[in-house]
Amino acid sequence: MGYKHKDLIGTRELSKEEILYFLEAAKEFKELNLSQVKKNDYLRGKTTINAFYENSTRTRTSFEIAAKRLGADTINFSSSSSSVTKGESLNDTMNNMAAMRTDIIVLRHPSSGAAKFAADRTDASIVNAGDGTNEHPSQALLDLFTLREHGKILDKNLNVAIIGDIARSRVARSDIWAMKKFGINLKLFAPRMMMPKDAEVFESQICKNMEEACEGSDVIIMLRIQLERGGADVAFPSSREYSKFFGLNKNRIKLAKPNAIVLHPGPINRGVELNSDVADGTHSVILNQVENGVAIRMAILNTLAKNRG
Repeated sequence: MGYKHKDLIGTRELSKEEILYFLEAAKEFKELNLSQVKKNDYLRGKTTINAFYENSTRTRTSFEIAAKRLGADTINFSSSSSSVTKGESLNDTMNNMAAMRTDIIVLRHPSSGAAKFAADRTDASIVNAGDGTNEHPSQALLDLFTLREHGKILDKNLNVAIIGDIARSRVARSDIWAMKKFGINLKLFAPRMMMPKDAEVFESQICKNMEEACEGSDVIIMLRIQLERGGADVAFPSSREYSKFFGLNKNRIKLAKPNAIVLHPGPINRGVELNSDVADGTHSVILNQVENGVAIRMAILNTLAKNRG
């Protein structure tokens, strides 16, 4: 079973089989990225636009590299230097992009639901590159791809801890929805003001402290404080106190399984949620995540292009 839809909006509506399809497809592109000639012509003649209404380094760059390695014509759009500053609506912007015979629009927007809104109103394929505090599906797919690559079997015996600003993290939501499809045992831990009020909807273990979250974990996913989405407005301790109670250091990582791996969607706030001795240590696979992001995004773009015919 493949993926037959026009758009990729979130992992919540993906089936286990669809997720596995993307993970398998990414293996081919990972091999291409490791070769000397990192290019094919699968998307020759196609046009992709990276429409980012928020700042981004890893996601926008990896989508751009992914499209170019597939042979597509790629344009980067920044809202700060566009007609958006003149009051143009998201609907009008998307329709104007589609009118230029654009095949795929990769959209990042500060409003939750923006990707679905755009997908319902344009013929172009929409890839959600992060919408508000809702979802970030390509990050979840690359996280799962990274887990499998490091020998973590995606089933009920896998223990994954997600720690940090869960309330405002679209990465956390996409990871949770995707991992629930495999029956993965999820443990969540956050400062009280950074845990969603409806966290029970995730049907996961809510931990009381870092030690409980880390103990026996196969995978630890650390999240930063989402300052740009209201994290600066909540009452939380100083950076030093945050690190003391909610940060991952070399002593806490010892509570996890010996072969545990540490993930982070970036950017890292060193010395806050993650100490450098962990970020740069043997448990860290953060740079592997970045590398795998290109392969996953190549798989996404190629799949949607094929679905368009």
